[in-house]
Amino acid sequence: MASTSISPAMNAKTHEANDHVSLKTWICVAGVLLGCFMAVLDIIVTNSSLRDIAGTLSASSDEISWVPTAYLVAEIVVISLTSWLSAAFSLKRYLLVNSILFIVFSVCCGQTHSLSLMILFRVLQGFTGGVLIPLSFDVILTYLPPSKRAIGMAMFTITATFAPALGPLLGGWLTDNYGWPFIFYINVIPGALLIAAVWFTMDMQPMHLGLLKRGDWWGILTMAIGLAAFEIVLEDGNRKDWFGDPGIVKLAWTAAVFIPAFILIELREREPLVDLRLFARRNFGLGSIVNLALGMGLYGTVFILPVYLGAVHGYDATQIGEVIIFMGLPQLVVIPFIPKLMKVIDARVIIGIGILLFGGSAFFDIHLDSNFAGPQFYIPLIVRAVGQPLIMTPLSAITTAGMAEGRESGAASSLFNMMRNIGGSIGIAGLSTLLSVRERFHSERIGESVTIYSGALRERLVQSTDYFTSQGSDTYSANMRAIRAAGSAVQRQAFLLAYGDCFLILGCVLLASGMALVFMKKTRLSGPVGGH
Repeated sequence: MASTSISPAMNAKTHEANDHVSLKTWICVAGVLLGCFMAVLDIIVTNSSLRDIAGTLSASSDEISWVPTAYLVAEIVVISLTSWLSAAFSLKRYLLVNSILFIVFSVCCGQTHSLSLMILFRVLQGFTGGVLIPLSFDVILTYLPPSKRAIGMAMFTITATFAPALGPLLGGWLTDNYGWPFIFYINVIPGALLIAAVWFTMDMQPMHLGLLKRGDWWGILTMAIGLAAFEIVLEDGNRKDWFGDPGIVKLAWTAAVFIPAFILIELREREPLVDLRLFARRNFGLGSIVNLALGMGLYGTVFILPVYLGAVHGYDATQIGEVIIFMGLPQLVVIPFIPKLMKVIDARVIIGIGILLFGGSAFFDIHLDSNFAGPQFYIPLIVRAVGQPLIMTPLSAITTAGMAEGRESGAASSLFNMMRNIGGSIGIAGLSTLLSVRERFHSERIGESVTIYSGALRERLVQSTDYFTSQGSDTYSANMRAIRAAGSAVQRQAFLLAYGDCFLILGCVLLASGMALVFMKKTRLSGPVGGH
């Protein structure tokens, strides 16, 4: 299927020897990256405010979980359609329409007082915001000459890794000070800047509506149904006891049928919606594995850490955000140096160092105790923040090197970004399930040693009973309170061990993904289209 065709006047000099990039082009790139930042931010910005949103909409904890899920499912589905639709309607027109609608639906989310309408507007917000992620990547590959592409990739890294770190803090602060609707209203000003940048810097190209008639409609249908079902299974499975719930079983079967059907259709289609043949390219296929693991680590950390701080230490949304921001701020210092490093150091080496830092930082967090709170996470988060951009910027460059402008760059940007978001969904669902399973496991193991025949337990119960008696409780009530306190201590210790297991698995997955680097080809990140 044809992809984005971009030939604005500002891009005419892209391949000239001087590789000059005009201010107009940089404004264009910055504008679309601002849109990408908003789209990524909205994945996570609601997480700190779900309790407040649920109270306003009279929704249960299970029902309100659809607020982030609806957005993420819609975003992942539309990412695959973006290259084709932007080619059909033209890049500028497609960007403008979706940017305007993204703002409109964001405001609608803030105004609604109905759960069903909130979910509807979040779906529409995801469909319109999701296009901003791959198109910003595509603009970098197409508008910037090879010598400046590393700078563009570094700017893209800020949007993809800093936004999730900023989301909890920004969402919590806005909710605590102005109310949860403002987590949606904040899209208005950046959205207006995006629209202005696109309007004044891009040339309007003709539409190619004939592409719609030749559309890979069976591919679109099977992908939309299969991916949506798969994402809902991942998001809702743990809350609904996985395959113990009939609805999850039906969705799992739906995904199991439609996703393979989609793959077969795309491999046989002459002009596929998603060019899965790109995975056959060694660097792109192996880089996608690393990108999948990066998504798991990136979104998994932003998921598990707030849950830990809130459940174990009682942190509120703002306090959680103040901790997680340490995963974002150091990146602003590191990212500007990465393009220079890529000129003198093999990109695979830089990615390897990043994986060691990012994956290794998780091992700082595996021995948790009741005193391991926010300040104890600062050093691991800073190490993680240094590692993330060392992975993403060179990985983006090395996996897309040699891609032809237009069709290949559009398909590559869609697949690359889709893999990271799918990795994030797998990471969140996997950690949520692992936490439940390991908590039960550790509770049983601890319970085997904490019995009435344990001298240490009897001594603790006596001390606790005496304490509660001294506080005015009768002997029976004091004894019951002592038993409940001992049970709470067991459960708390089981949770601490379970969270430690989550960080351990996260670190192991990230480090294991580094094996893909051994088989990647060395790539020259200079020359036409970053050719080999």
